Amino acid sequence: MWRQTPIESLTDNPSVLRIIAAVIFGSLLLAAIILRAVTGVIANRLGRQGQHAVAPQVLRTVRNTGALFLVALGVSLSLATLPEATDWREEIAVGWKIIATILIAQTTVNAIRVVLNWYLNFVAPRTDTKLDDSLLPLVRRVAVFAAYGIALMVILDTLGISISPFLGGLGITGLAVALALQPTLGNFFAGTYVMSDGAIGVGDYIELQSGPAGYVVDVGWRSTKIRTWLNNLVIIPNAVMADTIVTNYNRPQAALSVLVTSGVSYESDLVQVERVSLEVARSVIAETPQADETEDAFFGFDSFGESNITFWIYLRAMDRFGSFIVTNKLIKELHARYALEGIQINYPVRKLIYPSMPKHGSDVN
Repeated sequence: MWRQTPIESLTDNPSVLRIIAAVIFGSLLLAAIILRAVTGVIANRLGRQGQHAVAPQVLRTVRNTGALFLVALGVSLSLATLPEATDWREEIAVGWKIIATILIAQTTVNAIRVVLNWYLNFVAPRTDTKLDDSLLPLVRRVAVFAAYGIALMVILDTLGISISPFLGGLGITGLAVALALQPTLGNFFAGTYVMSDGAIGVGDYIELQSGPAGYVVDVGWRSTKIRTWLNNLVIIPNAVMADTIVTNYNRPQAALSVLVTSGVSYESDLVQVERVSLEVARSVIAETPQADETEDAFFGFDSFGESNITFWIYLRAMDRFGSFIVTNKLIKELHARYALEGIQINYPVRKLIYPSMPKHGSDVN
């Protein structure tokens, strides 16, 4: 006949089981206190070494939920050990799984928030792109929603509720939402491309092919806003920005070329025309703050036109707005100097040459 060993007989003793439960709870409670104290000390030391380090912030976030996790584990194990809770062990296990899931989800969410907030406050301002400043808040919201959503699915499964219908419904709903929001999603992904590409930034002067032109006010997920010369706000969907040709007058640098073309009559002294034009151009560069003084003016004859010998004058302006001022001043100064020097710019004329005709009354053989 089978007989119980001394250890097995002890575990059948209710008093011994209560002592074991107390020991389990006390050990895990002590472990929680030690964990909280140790992580606090380590976090303080790391914080003194680097003021903006993310590790101590994460440790301070984990220390509370980690301690609660150990306490909850101690409570569940000690309750399951008590002889009075023999019929409730399955419910205790379910309760422990639910509490553990909630604590793990909360710890994950807190860690994600701490890391992303640290990046947004101390790293993102030093980067050249605006993508992280705009993308990370959205990533933070999605990560929090996903963590809590997964925790909810685990809790439902622990409670014996089938989550297959929920997953199927989410799939169908997601497909319907994706189809309904297709234009919005298209602009969203196009906005990701526009911001990550780095070719357009706030303050740049841009011009769309066969479209508006102005200064970029904001680059968002759905649209890009520009301010035109008439001080109007034009909102351009990012899908349009990604599919059209955009000229950025601030990249690779704000200074840009100014090219003025004109022509002088065929009777003009071309050497004098070149000398006078360069004198005027250099005077405009010296007297106009919007002109780039580091770049000298260039002059060149271009072609024999129908009425004039055409030429071009090249200067550099500091930016797009300055190019209009430089062009305006150069044309006025050239017109006044040409009039003073007697250099003529012809109106468009056409010379017609007829074949010689016999004089009236002459004999025609």
